[in-house]
Amino acid sequence: MVLQAEGLAVAMCRALKVMCVASDAGALAALKRAAVAAEWELTSGATNETDAIGEIDAERPHILVAFGPFERLVALAAERFPGMRIITDRDTPGATEVATSLDEIRGLVKGSPRPGGPIIEPDRARSALDQ
Repeated sequence: MVLQAEGLAVAMCRALKVMCVASDAGALAALKRAAVAAEWELTSGATNETDAIGEIDAERPHILVAFGPFERLVALAAERFPGMRIITDRDTPGATEVATSLDEIRGLVKGSPRPGGPIIEPDRARSALDQ
């Protein structure tokens, strides 16, 4: 049983979210099959830049896996979300990792730091520790 100090805001731990982007539905399905694992959550994914940006804004994935000609998307994602890990299939500015095959994706995702938790408000955490 966990006791919570009065007024201390505590949130649940968050699952690692991975978003896949590929050039067509078949490629996206293959990419998602290569990326799926029990340790993280896959978002629905996208097959074009517009849908991908919308999903990034809505889902806030921790990791973006982009296979295909998505240089502009990678640059935008890296600029807007500097903490996002970005895995691509080619050397692309903004990418943090390059996978040379689908078989490497899970390993590259596993190498990512997990999101922290629980999340608490810093001022309340300090005052709760002082008591």
